[in-house]
Order: sequence, then structure tokens, then C-alpha cells
Amino acid sequence: MMGDRDFRGLIRGALDSIGRELDAKVDASDSKTVHLHEVTRCMRRSYYDRADPLDAERGGFNELLGGLLQKLGYGTEPAEYDMGGTTLRARADMIADDAVILFRSSSEVLQDPRAEDLLYLNACLWIYGKSDGVIVYVAGDRKEASFSATRDKKIFEETARRVRVYADLLAGSKVPILEPSDQCSGCQYYQRCYMKERVGRAVTLKELVGMGEK
Repeated sequence: MMGDRDFRGLIRGALDSIGRELDAKVDASDSKTVHLHEVTRCMRRSYYDRADPLDAERGGFNELLGGLLQKLGYGTEPAEYDMGGTTLRARADMIADDAVILFRSSSEVLQDPRAEDLLYLNACLWIYGKSDGVIVYVAGDRKEASFSATRDKKIFEETARRVRVYADLLAGSKVPILEPSDQCSGCQYYQRCYMKERVGRAVTLKELVGMGEK
């Protein structure tokens, strides 16, 4: 706070506003259209985003990099892929020199690409009809790490399987199975998956201090 102005709140509000503008628009009532990001990450999280959403806190501008590229005119147009009754929609961050490029944020310089990003990139290669792609991770200190990949049919078949499963779950209003990962602790739906009820009673600081006394 500076005076009577909450600058932190203003910044968070600005980030949220930008994020909502750049987020893929998902029609929760349309179970026949699946967005690629919904099936390359935890499908339970994607399901809750449709059925009973909670706002997620945004970490900073790195998370908005791909969307900002779209707004600046460097990005691609959305593309669709027919999967036998279900439409898969995707949007690559950029296509340059006939290669699909994705930009992602990271808290540190990564030694290997994240699995969900590889799934996303590979699907984009099939959807956009390209053979090669690159994932660029940008860390908070402006360092970056890049990983290249070529189109792989077996990986795309796994994505297609997830699309079919997710579409069926949406149509039947069924919650997807739990998919534990290192991202669970930062998910806005963490308590729905792991903390159904409080176990035991709350312990006060005074009681904790007293435990060490004889």
C-alpha cells in the first residue's frame, strides 16, 4: 500500500484482465468441441474450468507471453482437426520458417521440456500440417531454453485418445480421474481433489510452544 492506493491489487487486476482477454474462449455447453490445452494438461482441471470454475491466480507476464504475441500480430490463426465427431481446436503461438513455435514460462532454466508442452506441440504439428517445432521456455531472469521436436504419430494417437475420453466425460457430466503431478499444489482446485474434509482440530501456536515444555 502507498497512501490509500493498493498498487499490488491494481497490478493483479491488470494481469487478470489481460489474461481473460487472451485466454481461449471455451464454450462449456459444447462437448463436441475440445480445446487442445484441455487434454494436454490435467483433464480434471479442464473439466472443473467448464463445470464449476474458480479463478486461478496469474503469476506474471511470462504466463501471458504466447497470448501477447497473438495480439501483436505475430501469432497464428486457430486451427481445427476433425476427430470423428469431435472437433479439436488449437492455436500455436507462432509459425516461422515452416516450424511451429510455442512460448512457455518457467521458474528456472529447464533441462528437458515438460510432457504437456510436448503433447501440445506435437498435436499442433499435425493440425497445422508441419513437420518440425520448437518450445521456448522463458525464465524470470530473461534466460531461455529451447527444445526442438519432430512430428510423431504415436504421440498424436495418445492425444486423440485423450480427446475421445474427455469428450465422453463432458457428454456424461462425469469428473475425470485424478492425474497427480507437481502442478497440483498450485491448482485452484487442489482442495476438491485432496482435501475433502478437515482431519482433526486446529492447533494454536500456544499449544505448539507448550509441547516443548516439560
